[in-house]
Amino acid sequence: MKKVALLATALAMVTGSALAADMPVKALKAPPPPAFDPWDIAFGGAIMSDYIFRGVTQSNHKPSVAAYFEPRFNVTKDLQLYAGVSAESISFANRAAAEVDVYGGIRPTFGAFAFDIGIWGYLYPGGTCYYGGGAVTDFAGNALSAECQANTLTNFNVMKKDVSFFEVYGKLNYTINDNWAVGVNEYYTPSFLNSGAWGDYVSVTAKYTAPSTIFGSSGVGMYVSGEFGRQFLGTSDSFYGVPAFPNGIKYADYNTWNIGVGFTYKVFTLDLRYSDTNLSKGDCNAFTSDFTAGGTTSVTPINPTGVGSNWCGAAGIAKLSFDLTAMTNLK
Repeated sequence: MKKVALLATALAMVTGSALAADMPVKALKAPPPPAFDPWDIAFGGAIMSDYIFRGVTQSNHKPSVAAYFEPRFNVTKDLQLYAGVSAESISFANRAAAEVDVYGGIRPTFGAFAFDIGIWGYLYPGGTCYYGGGAVTDFAGNALSAECQANTLTNFNVMKKDVSFFEVYGKLNYTINDNWAVGVNEYYTPSFLNSGAWGDYVSVTAKYTAPSTIFGSSGVGMYVSGEFGRQFLGTSDSFYGVPAFPNGIKYADYNTWNIGVGFTYKVFTLDLRYSDTNLSKGDCNAFTSDFTAGGTTSVTPINPTGVGSNWCGAAGIAKLSFDLTAMTNLK
């Protein structure tokens, strides 16, 4: 009898285990995906041996420092709105010591195509009006302010107190693969440096990013990049006129190019670059009002004094910068 009871108990246990194994098991709930946070902030700074803008030095071939702050709003993963402010130290003929930029725009992405469309304001606070020879009027007979009459550069170049201006721009970058990317850019302003002359800058760019394994596991990255652009310019107002063109001078259009190599490590980038233009020293002087320009042999139709400037010539630039975003670097 005892044997029968034990056998029944064993069968019940085996049957219960089998039934338990056949019962469906409730799957564990997957954790919810992280909430999409549309807001981000990018910021950074740089120190460079020369601040070159479209082939022309803005810092008299001297070192310059820069910083920027850019809030961003990601409408979707493929559409970003942004606004920002940046500043660079400069050395202009009107004695403005800083460039303050205020900008904003939209960055839509379609697969490998990344667009950037916006408006950029260049502000140059602290300037003073300079006009050559203590003249009372410009060459078109327009009266000059007392400030302009009181300030004269030794080389008789002229520059307005306020040279602030704005540009609208559009940029397109196409990522070919993990290593190669190319781009096209265009910037337009109705009055470049508040000179009265319209400006249109177009350029093409290319960048090669080396494989991440090139420096082993050190975390160092490398790229090679270059740009070729052309700056088209219109005719200035009478402030910048010369005896042959009292109502204003037609600035010379020019080509500019740069090529360089960069090294990245975490948030830091060291960029070593060569930049140049095809502007003559005379046309460069007329365009920049370089307060360091000298000589008498660089005569052109828009630069009858012959004063020549090297602000548009070949230059080498070393730039060390850091760039962070709140979503990536500050979590």
